[in-house]
This record gives sequence, structure tokens and C-alpha cells, in this order.
Amino acid sequence: MIPPRLAPVVFGLLLSGFMSLIVSGVATLRALGVVPDFFGLWMSAWVSSWLIAFPSVLVIAPVVRRLVARYTRR
Repeated sequence: MIPPRLAPVVFGLLLSGFMSLIVSGVATLRALGVVPDFFGLWMSAWVSSWLIAFPSVLVIAPVVRRLVARYTRR
């Protein structure tokens, strides 16, 4: 089991993974259409985007949490 203190990192890993998978799939499909090696091209785009998305989520998520807390009622 994963220790609770790592929950924000695991959350960021999963969230960035799924979101970059979906967005890279849509972008690849729109850019290339359905081509013979679509899946391979998509996975290549996904890995590249995930390498950017994961650290970005780790940095940006705390800022977004503070903004949401500031602009919502308690």
C-alpha cells in the first residue's frame, strides 16, 4: 500500500496520465486522422506530453487549491 503522505503525488501522477492520454489522443487524431500507425504515434505523443504534464500538475495543483479556497465560501 502507498503511504498517505504520497497521496498528492499519486493523484498528480494518475490525473496527469489520464488527462494527457485523452488530450494527446484527440490532438493526434485531429492532426493526422486515422492512419495505419495511429496507436503508436498516439503513444509517442502521450509519453512526451506526460513528461511535461506530471511535474506541471505537481507545481500547479497547490496554487489552484489556494485559488479555489480563496474564491469559495467556507
